[in-house]
Amino acid sequence: MNWLILIIAGLFEVGFTTCLGKAKTTTGSTSTLWLVGFFVSLTMSMYLLYKATQTLPMGTAYAVWTGVGAVGTVIIGMLFFKEPADFWRLFFIATLIASIVGLKFVSTE
Repeated sequence: MNWLILIIAGLFEVGFTTCLGKAKTTTGSTSTLWLVGFFVSLTMSMYLLYKATQTLPMGTAYAVWTGVGAVGTVIIGMLFFKEPADFWRLFFIATLIASIVGLKFVSTE
């Protein structure tokens, strides 16, 4: 269950980075709404990371949290912010995903 909580925390990390990216490209009340989304996502991400570290090793939990966030943020960047999707970016995203899966398999929890 804590692995699921940890993955959801990583997805909220993707949420807060996406909201931050959208906030900087908008103005006025739209920007304010994106910033509210940023703070809500940030709070949820940190709370769920905290909950996951109650039973998972801190180093593993943090590595998986940042990995899920990094992979998700890069994918969102490619899909919505027109960031490049070349071979080497995709290759290293795949190696990051493999590392996250590997940490799950070698974890004691």
